[in-house]
Amino acid sequence: MNGIQNLRSISPAEFALLGMQDIAYIRPVTINDEVTFAIHAADGTQVAVLRDRDVAIATIRQHDLEPLSVH
Repeated sequence: MNGIQNLRSISPAEFALLGMQDIAYIRPVTINDEVTFAIHAADGTQVAVLRDRDVAIATIRQHDLEPLSVH
């Protein structure tokens, strides 16, 4: 079975999850009146909170993930 045939045989739910293991989200959050940046896995699980957005991006990239911002 080639790649295209494999894609045609997966369910819509499986298709929606393609690539999700390769991304992480950065979302600004306020903690004690200070803006920080939360890192979330693609499924929404919060995995870290950092004070600096650039450090959050670097942290995600160090784990071979693609950072995406959520506003």
